[in-house]
Amino acid sequence: MSVSLAELWRTLHLETLVQLSLAVLLGGAIGIERESKGKPAGLRTNILICMGATLFTALSFRLVPPGGDGGRVAAQIVSGIGFLGAGTILHARGTVVGLTSAATIWLVAAVGMALGSHSYLEALGTTALAMVVLDGLGFLEARLAARSSRAHLTVVAAPEPGTVATLEGLLVDLGLNLEECHVRREPNGVVLEVDVVGPRRLQSQARVVLLEAPGVTSVTISGPAR
Repeated sequence: MSVSLAELWRTLHLETLVQLSLAVLLGGAIGIERESKGKPAGLRTNILICMGATLFTALSFRLVPPGGDGGRVAAQIVSGIGFLGAGTILHARGTVVGLTSAATIWLVAAVGMALGSHSYLEALGTTALAMVVLDGLGFLEARLAARSSRAHLTVVAAPEPGTVATLEGLLVDLGLNLEECHVRREPNGVVLEVDVVGPRRLQSQARVVLLEAPGVTSVTISGPAR
Protein backbone atom coordinates (compact mmCIF):
# COMPACT_ATOMS: atom_id res chain seq x y z
CA MET A 1 0.00 0.00 0.00
CA SER A 2 2.82 2.37 0.88
CA VAL A 3 4.46 1.72 -2.48
CA SER A 4 1.29 2.54 -4.40
CA LEU A 5 0.88 5.77 -2.44
CA ALA A 6 4.44 6.72 -3.26
CA GLU A 7 3.83 6.01 -6.93
CA LEU A 8 0.63 8.05 -6.82
CA TRP A 9 2.52 10.90 -5.16
CA ARG A 10 5.08 10.91 -7.96
CA THR A 11 2.65 10.35 -10.82
CA LEU A 12 0.22 13.11 -9.89
CA HIS A 13 3.00 15.44 -8.74
CA LEU A 14 1.18 15.97 -5.47
CA GLU A 15 4.25 17.56 -3.94
CA THR A 16 3.93 20.40 -6.45
CA LEU A 17 0.35 20.94 -5.33
CA VAL A 18 1.52 21.05 -1.72
CA GLN A 19 4.19 23.57 -2.67
CA LEU A 20 1.62 25.74 -4.46
CA SER A 21 -0.71 25.54 -1.47
CA LEU A 22 2.10 26.72 0.79
CA ALA A 23 2.78 29.51 -1.70
CA VAL A 24 -0.82 30.66 -1.31
CA LEU A 25 -0.49 30.67 2.48
CA LEU A 26 2.90 32.35 2.72
CA GLY A 27 2.34 34.81 -0.11
CA GLY A 28 -1.11 35.53 1.30
CA ALA A 29 0.27 36.25 4.77
CA ILE A 30 2.57 38.93 3.39
CA GLY A 31 -0.13 40.11 0.98
CA ILE A 32 -2.64 40.67 3.78
CA GLU A 33 -0.19 42.95 5.56
CA ARG A 34 0.42 44.90 2.34
CA GLU A 35 -3.31 45.06 1.57
CA SER A 36 -4.14 46.37 5.04
CA LYS A 37 -1.80 49.30 4.46
CA GLY A 38 -3.22 50.09 1.04
CA LYS A 39 -0.07 49.26 -0.89
CA PRO A 40 -0.16 48.72 -4.68
CA ALA A 41 0.98 45.09 -4.43
CA GLY A 42 -1.67 43.56 -2.20
CA LEU A 43 -3.11 40.16 -1.37
CA ARG A 44 -3.73 38.68 -4.82
CA THR A 45 -0.55 40.10 -6.31
CA ASN A 46 1.70 38.59 -3.66
CA ILE A 47 -0.07 35.23 -3.81
CA LEU A 48 0.27 35.03 -7.58
CA ILE A 49 3.94 36.06 -7.48
CA CYS A 50 4.71 33.42 -4.87
CA MET A 51 2.81 30.74 -6.79
CA GLY A 52 4.48 31.65 -10.07
CA ALA A 53 7.97 31.56 -8.60
CA THR A 54 7.18 28.24 -6.91
CA LEU A 55 5.87 26.63 -10.07
CA PHE A 56 8.70 27.86 -12.28
CA THR A 57 11.26 26.58 -9.80
CA ALA A 58 9.55 23.21 -9.38
CA LEU A 59 9.26 22.77 -13.14
CA SER A 60 12.92 23.63 -13.62
CA PHE A 61 13.86 20.37 -11.90
CA ARG A 62 11.79 18.40 -14.41
CA LEU A 63 12.25 20.40 -17.60
CA VAL A 64 16.01 20.86 -17.47
CA PRO A 65 17.75 17.80 -18.97
CA PRO A 66 20.31 15.88 -16.94
CA GLY A 67 23.49 17.87 -16.69
CA GLY A 68 21.64 21.07 -17.67
CA ASP A 69 21.80 24.33 -15.79
CA GLY A 70 18.65 24.70 -13.72
CA GLY A 71 19.90 28.03 -12.43
CA ARG A 72 18.96 29.65 -15.74
CA VAL A 73 15.28 29.31 -14.82
CA ALA A 74 15.90 30.95 -11.46
CA ALA A 75 17.74 33.78 -13.15
CA GLN A 76 14.77 34.42 -15.43
CA ILE A 77 12.45 34.51 -12.41
CA VAL A 78 14.59 37.20 -10.83
CA SER A 79 14.60 39.20 -14.07
CA GLY A 80 10.84 38.97 -14.42
CA ILE A 81 10.27 40.05 -10.84
CA GLY A 82 12.51 43.04 -11.50
CA PHE A 83 9.99 44.33 -14.06
CA LEU A 84 7.13 43.94 -11.59
CA GLY A 85 9.09 45.68 -8.86
CA ALA A 86 9.95 48.57 -11.14
CA GLY A 87 6.26 49.03 -11.85
CA THR A 88 5.53 49.70 -8.17
CA ILE A 89 8.19 52.41 -7.82
CA LEU A 90 7.00 55.91 -8.57
CA HIS A 91 9.35 58.84 -9.12
CA ALA A 92 7.67 62.22 -9.04
CA ARG A 93 9.26 65.63 -8.64
CA GLY A 94 12.31 64.38 -6.77
CA THR A 95 10.53 61.95 -4.44
CA VAL A 96 10.61 58.16 -4.76
CA VAL A 97 7.83 56.01 -3.31
CA GLY A 98 7.09 52.30 -3.53
CA LEU A 99 10.54 50.96 -2.71
CA THR A 100 9.23 48.83 0.15
CA SER A 101 6.54 47.32 -2.09
CA ALA A 102 9.15 46.52 -4.73
CA ALA A 103 11.40 44.89 -2.13
CA THR A 104 8.44 42.88 -0.82
CA ILE A 105 7.68 41.57 -4.31
CA TRP A 106 11.31 40.52 -4.68
CA LEU A 107 11.21 38.76 -1.30
CA VAL A 108 7.92 36.97 -2.02
CA ALA A 109 9.42 35.62 -5.24
CA ALA A 110 12.39 34.33 -3.23
CA VAL A 111 9.99 32.58 -0.84
CA GLY A 112 8.32 30.92 -3.83
CA MET A 113 11.65 29.79 -5.20
CA ALA A 114 12.51 28.31 -1.81
CA LEU A 115 9.25 26.35 -1.80
CA GLY A 116 9.83 25.12 -5.34
CA SER A 117 13.30 23.88 -4.39
CA HIS A 118 12.01 21.98 -1.32
CA SER A 119 13.52 24.50 1.12
CA TYR A 120 10.38 24.64 3.26
CA LEU A 121 12.01 25.68 6.52
CA GLU A 122 13.79 28.55 4.83
CA ALA A 123 10.53 29.68 3.20
CA LEU A 124 8.64 29.61 6.49
CA GLY A 125 11.43 31.37 8.37
CA THR A 126 11.77 34.07 5.73
CA THR A 127 8.03 34.73 5.76
CA ALA A 128 8.00 35.02 9.54
CA LEU A 129 10.92 37.45 9.50
CA ALA A 130 9.30 39.45 6.72
CA MET A 131 6.13 39.83 8.78
CA VAL A 132 8.19 41.06 11.71
CA VAL A 133 9.95 43.62 9.53
CA LEU A 134 6.80 44.82 7.75
CA ASP A 135 4.33 44.82 10.61
CA GLY A 136 6.19 44.27 13.86
CA LEU A 137 8.58 47.20 13.71
CA GLY A 138 5.84 49.80 14.00
CA PHE A 139 7.03 50.78 17.46
CA LEU A 140 10.47 51.59 16.07
CA GLU A 141 8.98 53.71 13.31
CA ALA A 142 6.89 55.50 15.92
CA ARG A 143 10.00 56.33 17.92
CA LEU A 144 11.77 57.57 14.83
CA ALA A 145 8.72 59.60 13.89
CA ALA A 146 8.80 61.17 17.32
CA ARG A 147 11.98 62.91 16.25
CA SER A 148 9.91 65.39 14.32
CA SER A 149 11.16 68.55 12.75
CA ARG A 150 9.48 71.72 11.64
CA ALA A 151 9.23 72.98 8.07
CA HIS A 152 7.51 75.94 6.44
CA LEU A 153 5.29 75.29 3.41
CA THR A 154 4.21 77.95 0.94
CA VAL A 155 1.49 76.76 -1.41
CA VAL A 156 0.09 78.78 -4.31
CA ALA A 157 -3.24 77.57 -5.66
CA ALA A 158 -6.22 78.73 -7.67
CA PRO A 159 -8.68 80.83 -5.62
CA GLU A 160 -11.45 78.25 -5.68
CA PRO A 161 -13.89 77.77 -2.77
CA GLY A 162 -12.69 75.13 -0.33
CA THR A 163 -9.15 75.00 -1.73
CA VAL A 164 -7.44 75.88 1.55
CA ALA A 165 -9.48 73.36 3.53
CA THR A 166 -8.66 70.66 0.98
CA LEU A 167 -4.93 71.37 1.13
CA GLU A 168 -4.91 71.37 4.92
CA GLY A 169 -6.82 68.08 4.89
CA LEU A 170 -4.18 66.49 2.64
CA LEU A 171 -1.44 67.48 5.07
CA VAL A 172 -3.34 66.13 8.05
CA ASP A 173 -4.06 62.85 6.22
CA LEU A 174 -0.31 62.42 5.71
CA GLY A 175 0.18 62.54 9.48
CA LEU A 176 1.65 66.04 9.76
CA ASN A 177 0.70 68.48 12.51
CA LEU A 178 -0.25 71.96 11.28
CA GLU A 179 0.82 75.10 13.11
CA GLU A 180 0.77 78.80 12.27
CA CYS A 181 -1.50 78.73 9.21
CA HIS A 182 -1.84 81.97 7.23
CA VAL A 183 -3.84 82.57 4.05
CA ARG A 184 -3.61 85.57 1.76
CA ARG A 185 -4.86 86.41 -1.70
CA GLU A 186 -2.55 87.56 -4.45
CA PRO A 187 -3.07 88.28 -8.16
CA ASN A 188 -1.79 84.81 -9.08
CA GLY A 189 -4.08 83.00 -6.64
CA VAL A 190 -4.47 82.15 -2.99
CA VAL A 191 -1.31 81.60 -0.94
CA LEU A 192 -1.29 79.24 2.02
CA GLU A 193 1.64 79.49 4.41
CA VAL A 194 1.75 76.84 7.10
CA ASP A 195 4.29 75.43 9.52
CA VAL A 196 4.17 71.64 9.61
CA VAL A 197 5.67 69.37 12.25
CA GLY A 198 6.50 65.76 11.50
CA PRO A 199 9.11 63.37 10.09
CA ARG A 200 11.17 64.73 7.21
CA ARG A 201 10.03 61.86 5.04
CA LEU A 202 6.42 63.01 5.35
CA GLN A 203 7.40 66.61 4.76
CA SER A 204 9.02 65.68 1.45
CA GLN A 205 6.06 63.51 0.54
CA ALA A 206 3.72 66.42 1.31
CA ARG A 207 5.26 68.43 -1.52
CA VAL A 208 4.45 65.69 -4.03
CA VAL A 209 0.90 65.28 -2.75
CA LEU A 210 0.21 69.01 -2.81
CA LEU A 211 1.62 69.46 -6.32
CA GLU A 212 -0.74 66.76 -7.57
CA ALA A 213 -3.77 68.46 -5.98
CA PRO A 214 -6.11 70.26 -8.41
CA GLY A 215 -5.41 73.96 -8.78
CA VAL A 216 -1.99 73.96 -7.08
CA THR A 217 0.65 75.78 -9.13
CA SER A 218 3.67 75.76 -6.81
CA VAL A 219 4.86 74.38 -3.47
CA THR A 220 7.93 75.67 -1.66
CA ILE A 221 9.47 74.05 1.42
CA SER A 222 11.86 75.86 3.68
CA GLY A 223 13.35 74.11 6.67
CA PRO A 224 14.54 70.60 7.52
CA ALA A 225 12.56 68.86 4.76
CA ARG A 226 15.19 69.94 2.29
